[in-house]
Amino acid sequence: MVDVTKWPMFSLMASEELSTIRRVCVFGTSANEVIYITHDNEVYVFGLNCSNCLGTGDSLSSITPKKLDFLSGRKVLCLAYGSGPHILLATEEGELFAWGHNGYSQLGNGTTNQGVTPVLVSANLLNKKVTEVACGSHHSMALTDAGEVYAWGYNNCGQVGSGSTANQPTPRRVSNCLQNKVVVGITCGQTSSLAVVDNGEVYGWGYNGNGQLGLGNNGNQLTPCRLSSLQGSCVQQIASGYSHSLALTDEGLLYTWGANTYGQLGTGNKSNQLSPVQIMTEKGSRIIEIAACHSTHTSAAKTQSGQVFMWGQCRGQSVVLPHLTHFSCTDDVFACFSTPSVMWRLLSKEQDDFLTVAESLKKEFDSPETADLKFSVEGKYIHVHKAVLKIRCEHFRSMFQSHWNEDMKEVIEIDQFSYPVYRAFLEFLYTDNVDLPPEDAIGLLDLATSYCESRLKRLCQNLIKRGITVDNAFSLLAAAVRYDAEDLEEFCFKFCVNHLTKVTQTTAFWQLDGNMLKEFICRASRHGAFKN
Repeated sequence: MVDVTKWPMFSLMASEELSTIRRVCVFGTSANEVIYITHDNEVYVFGLNCSNCLGTGDSLSSITPKKLDFLSGRKVLCLAYGSGPHILLATEEGELFAWGHNGYSQLGNGTTNQGVTPVLVSANLLNKKVTEVACGSHHSMALTDAGEVYAWGYNNCGQVGSGSTANQPTPRRVSNCLQNKVVVGITCGQTSSLAVVDNGEVYGWGYNGNGQLGLGNNGNQLTPCRLSSLQGSCVQQIASGYSHSLALTDEGLLYTWGANTYGQLGTGNKSNQLSPVQIMTEKGSRIIEIAACHSTHTSAAKTQSGQVFMWGQCRGQSVVLPHLTHFSCTDDVFACFSTPSVMWRLLSKEQDDFLTVAESLKKEFDSPETADLKFSVEGKYIHVHKAVLKIRCEHFRSMFQSHWNEDMKEVIEIDQFSYPVYRAFLEFLYTDNVDLPPEDAIGLLDLATSYCESRLKRLCQNLIKRGITVDNAFSLLAAAVRYDAEDLEEFCFKFCVNHLTKVTQTTAFWQLDGNMLKEFICRASRHGAFKN
């Protein structure tokens, strides 16, 4: 499963909100805008809202998600974003919607007015079913189910493929060399365009100052031109960075070309390449996925064995050769290392139903269906697994020996601890986490001390520190002394001294044991609490 919280924009979202997300894209010049689709096909947006790119009907930014009612219930197939930003969104029905920046007619509606809400792109696309979209900085492309490519918007370098450099206000079919071809994939650099056809040929047009079209020269192309140097290779995937390009063949071979200022070609140097060059990853692993984004200078690839490599501009550093990461997907490369930290595609959180060992253990805690042991605490059952307890806790490892009576029992009675405390302890063994109010954490601290669980003891102390108040400070101090938690004791003592007037007026203060009260007064005196 992809963890979207690696993108900072999600740090304020509650876990309940995060669980509703099915597909998502982070975009914008500073990765400050988000669009996501829920499991019930509702579309939400939040962020900075530059150029009305959130499509909410106003120019206001929003730190909380807003629903785009116009797209409610529509099943989103794919989307792409430009640098303005502007957004293209295609539905499963083949409809195309656009909104956001429109200074160069990149919304395809024949005007240069900002698109404040999603609008259907209909000109020349009526009765056409759009299956894929791509955006450059300020130009747009759409691919239909018939293998036709349409382009529009900014065209200063020929990136629309119309044969001129005049901006294109509405979708226009890219023909010439592609007239009788069936295109199966499209991608855009900032001001360049690429397409791959069903026989594996690659065509490029637009800006070529860094060789990003792979034609062996650096002259701009106003119409599609085939990359002859890839003849003999059957390309299956193409990707474009800001000014560099990648291609993946059916044999799992990777080729790159174009700008290389940050090592984004992976050649081991920073020299631009006007023609495709083959790039090898560690041990020559077969590559199954390539990734790049028109707003970054970063490249990534995933191998058949699941290894993920990254190179190019990585958090300000120039990585000139493919570098093996610990990531499980190429999306994480862009979350953690690209500048800006955008997503290179519309990301699905439902890549598979695989659960990690930790996730599986957490799911099975207190599960009657799989448990082989029950603890009875205050008349309530907690269902657990002997094997897990023995693996995770020395106390249970000793308990479940043949000479212990408990080893033969199906139900074990617990009377020295409360139900919330013992349940929290058992859940900790499954999850490594503790979530209790500070008053119950005292009981758990007692248990952790009794069972010699040092990590649990530290977690309890941290919980208590976070929950300390004037009213409970002396109770927590007494507990820290009782359970020999020195760090917690020092923390509670300092809190009491810092709030001496208030804490001495609480019930807990007057309930202190006489000897402890004397010890506190002497200790507080040594710390200068009574100077005045």
